[in-house]
Amino acid sequence: MLKTERTAVMNLENAIRGARNPMNSWARMDSAYDKEGNYILGENDLDLAKRLAHAGSDHRKFLRQIFVSVDITAPLYWWKEFDTYKVGTVANSTSTMHKIHAKEFSREDFSCDRLDAGGLAALDAVIVYLESERQKFLANKEDRQPWHNMIQMLPSSYNQMRTVTMNYENLINIYYARRTHKLAEWHVLCDWILSLPYAKELICIKD
Repeated sequence: MLKTERTAVMNLENAIRGARNPMNSWARMDSAYDKEGNYILGENDLDLAKRLAHAGSDHRKFLRQIFVSVDITAPLYWWKEFDTYKVGTVANSTSTMHKIHAKEFSREDFSCDRLDAGGLAALDAVIVYLESERQKFLANKEDRQPWHNMIQMLPSSYNQMRTVTMNYENLINIYYARRTHKLAEWHVLCDWILSLPYAKELICIKD
């Protein structure tokens, strides 16, 4: 399971203006904001952006100035793979260490959509154990053993939400490295990437 929420794409206007700096071609800018506040690329600017995007990383530096912020909820086993992309990305997560005891454990806290009946039964047994340890910790927070039991028994299918900031260059790398990955979560993220403004023109540059 992977869920994206509260997507924001920022700085497109400044990125395009900067892309014209090398040739001092600002007079050819023809983009503008629509009534909803979205920055819409004009014919000249979109043509330049596409040519630079396809010319290689040395020429498409402006893509590193198009920023994307999104809240991603995904299991810990997926976040371990996402952490490969450390350069140019920032993420602030909800805290397992501080808040693991804050709510009752349930199936909804875990990515279990592809488990069979046996797997679900095993997960349910773990949830019962985690909840019993949570109740012990709430009854006596001076006793840290139940807290340690929760932390060390927590399955990697436990869902965590992180607010992530990336740029379009990061998204090119992620899309082409992960779009055929066997984890379904990557396919959901790649579909989200395709939904971003001008993704087909500026991110899907190898298709």
